[in-house]
Amino acid sequence: MKRFDIAAIGELNVDVILNGIESEPEIGKEKFAREMTVTLGSSTAIFAANASALGSRVCFVGMVGRDSFGDLVRASLAARGVDTGFLIEGDTPTGATICMNYGEDRANLTYQGAMDVMGFDDIDPGVFDAARHIHLSSLFMQSGLLRDIGKVLDMAAGKGMTVSLDTQWDPLETWRLDYREVLPKVTVFLPNEKELQALTGTRDLESAVAAVAPWLGGAMVVKCGSRGSLLVKKDGSRVHLPAFLNRSVVDAIGAGDSFNAGFISAFVKGYSLEDCQVTGNLTGAVNTTAAGGTGAFTSLEAVRALCRERFGCPIKL
Repeated sequence: MKRFDIAAIGELNVDVILNGIESEPEIGKEKFAREMTVTLGSSTAIFAANASALGSRVCFVGMVGRDSFGDLVRASLAARGVDTGFLIEGDTPTGATICMNYGEDRANLTYQGAMDVMGFDDIDPGVFDAARHIHLSSLFMQSGLLRDIGKVLDMAAGKGMTVSLDTQWDPLETWRLDYREVLPKVTVFLPNEKELQALTGTRDLESAVAAVAPWLGGAMVVKCGSRGSLLVKKDGSRVHLPAFLNRSVVDAIGAGDSFNAGFISAFVKGYSLEDCQVTGNLTGAVNTTAAGGTGAFTSLEAVRALCRERFGCPIKL
């Protein structure tokens, strides 16, 4: 019996969110914001927190600095039931993203900090014995992890672990990841539609799926926003599942990460890929009922109630 169902390996940062900004920044001038929120950021952290809320036993592997932001990250993960015993403290400051909201638009500026430093040699090898499944995310935000992705996947395979991967968007748009080498070692690949097209250098979803299909180690689920999701199995069979639409969206921040949390939480419990897909579509929709990536995931009971009452479909978790 492993201690953890899922080990989330990924980036950690603090979000400094500014609202009520009087006008856009100008070089050499001071501007005011009326509101500020400092909170846990990162896509992988949203995944971990929500998977924990859904009943999975989750630990986190990531690097923070020896600073107050690092303390905030550690405390925030622990408050959401995520084990922080495998967090790494380094000499580089904790990463941070300044989020400047202007009505419906926003501008983000990120200092990668410690998240860009962590590589395979920094990871406590004990995590590969402690968890059944590894979830990897946001590779292009972490050059050390991207460099060493092969070592991580080989270690996981040697320990008999299953692996899920969501590369997320590449801010530099260079897409320096050889999917032909990486995907055969991944059990579940979880891109969204635009990321898959960019990774494969194709212009439409069908071409992108065709490019990666021969290299799948297991299954791929493509997140297509309001059009739902597409499950592609290793044998070539497909399942398109329409989205559970929320007519009163609060925001969609972290909806893809919440999809991942639902899909993988069902996957580690042994559900079929089709049931995992339904679960992912549901948790992606639940995400849009509250502000922020974790706002709707206060407990498994609360998520069950939302699925039943708001979307008319019970969740199997």
